[in-house]
Amino acid sequence: MATIHFIGICGTAMATLAAMLKARGHDVQGSDHGMYPPMSDFLAREQIRVFDRYDDAHITPDIDLVIVGNAISRGNVELEAVLDRKIRYKSLPEAIREEFLWQSRSIVLAGTHGKTTTTALTGWLLTDAGRDPSVLVGGIAVNFQSSYRLGSGRDFVIEGDEYDSAFFDKTAKFLKYLPDIAVLGNLEYDHADIYPDMEALRTAFRRFLGLVPRSGRVIIGADSPEAMALAQASRAPVETFGIDDPDAFWRATNIAGRNGRTTFDVWRDGEAFGSFATRLHGRHNVRNALAAIAAASAAGLTAGELQRALERFEGVRRRLELRGVAREVSVYDDFAHHPTAILETLRAVRASYPDRRIWAVFEPRSATSCRRVFQRDFARAFTAAGADEVIIAAVFRTSLPDDERLDVELLVRDVNAGGVRARTLPGTTRIIETITREAAPGDVVVIMSNGGFDNIHQRLLEALGGR
Repeated sequence: MATIHFIGICGTAMATLAAMLKARGHDVQGSDHGMYPPMSDFLAREQIRVFDRYDDAHITPDIDLVIVGNAISRGNVELEAVLDRKIRYKSLPEAIREEFLWQSRSIVLAGTHGKTTTTALTGWLLTDAGRDPSVLVGGIAVNFQSSYRLGSGRDFVIEGDEYDSAFFDKTAKFLKYLPDIAVLGNLEYDHADIYPDMEALRTAFRRFLGLVPRSGRVIIGADSPEAMALAQASRAPVETFGIDDPDAFWRATNIAGRNGRTTFDVWRDGEAFGSFATRLHGRHNVRNALAAIAAASAAGLTAGELQRALERFEGVRRRLELRGVAREVSVYDDFAHHPTAILETLRAVRASYPDRRIWAVFEPRSATSCRRVFQRDFARAFTAAGADEVIIAAVFRTSLPDDERLDVELLVRDVNAGGVRARTLPGTTRIIETITREAAPGDVVVIMSNGGFDNIHQRLLEALGGR
C-alpha cells in the first residue's frame, strides 16, 4: 500500500479522506497549522500521524503521493519541496474520484445551504435500510460518530462542495464526483473569494448538473428560484422538492413541532407518500429531510424504510448542536455563516423556544462573511430572525482592506435600528463575561461560526457553571 502525505490535513474533508485511506490500508500522515476540534480530535481518534506545523523535512523519500488541500498555496514549504522533487500530487477531489467513485453509484448532495445535514441524512437512510453505503460528509454525523463510513454496498454518498479544488485547479470540487444521483437543494451567492459574481457560481452548478448521465436522476429544490433556473442543464430526469411550491414533485405539508420532534406529511407526484417525524428543528430541516427522502427513494428505498430511518437520525455536530446546559442556560453551536443560514437557524430556535430569551452570537469568519458583500443581508437576517440579544464578534480576517471588510459597527447600528438589541464586544473573553453576567435561567445562547471561535462554547459553559 502507498504512503500518502496530506498538506493541510485538518480541514474536514481532508481529515475524512485521510481516515478513509488509512482504513483501506494506506500509510497516512499529514501537516497543518493551528488545528482545532472537532477534526483535530477526529484525527487523533483515527490514529493518524499529524505534524502541527509545515516543514519540508516532512516530505520524505518514502512518500508515494501527496494530497494538497485547497487552502494551500505557493510558498508553503512542504508544497515547494513536493514541486522541486516532482513527487506525485493530487487535489482532494481527484483522490476521492480515483480511489472510490469510478466503481460506485455516486449520490452527490449540493447547494448553498443544508448539504452537510442532507448528506449525513441520506447516508443514514441507506445505512439503516441495510444498503451498506460509503459516506463522506463535511461534518461529524452523530449516527456514525464520524464524518465517513466505508461500506461494501453500491452507493457512495458524498457532500458536493462548490469550493475550489486546489491551487492548481480552481474549479469546483463536485465536478470530480461523477454524479449518478445529484441533488441541488438551493442556490445563493457565496464564496466571494472564489466566484466573482452570481453568474460564475451558476456556471459551476450548471456544469455539475450537466455531468449526470441520462440514466441518472437530478433532484432540485423547488423553493429556490436560482436552483430551478438551472434545471434545463440536466440531460437526466428531473424531480423537484419543496414546501412552498404546490407543483413540486416531492412536497412536505402539515409541518408541526411536537415534543422535541418535527412532523410532516410527504406527497410524491400528487399522491400521499407517508407521514414522517424527525428530531431536527425548523422548516429548513424539513427541506433537507425531503431532499434526502427523494435521493434515497431514487436509490430504491421504500416509504416504510425511510420513515423508520428518519426517526432515528440524530443530526450532525455543529449543526444546531446542544453543547450543554449550565445554570439553566442552554448553549448551542451552529456552523451558520451565510445570512440565510443564520436566519433559518435562529427561526428554528425561536419556533422551538417561543417564550425564551434567545442570544445570537456571531463570528464573521468565512472568506465571504468577513467581506462587505453581505453587509445589508446580515442586518436583515438578524433583524428578522427573532433573537432578543445579538452579539457580533470582530471580523476574523483582519488582513482584508478596510473598504472590503465587513463593517461590524455599521452592522450593529443597523440591527439596533431594526428593533433588536445588538452590540459588538472585543474578544471571546468579553463575550463570555457579558453573557455570564446577564443571562438568566431559561435563556438560549446560539453561537454561530464556521471555525473554532476560541473554544467559546466550552468556556461559556464552564463560566456559567462557575456561578
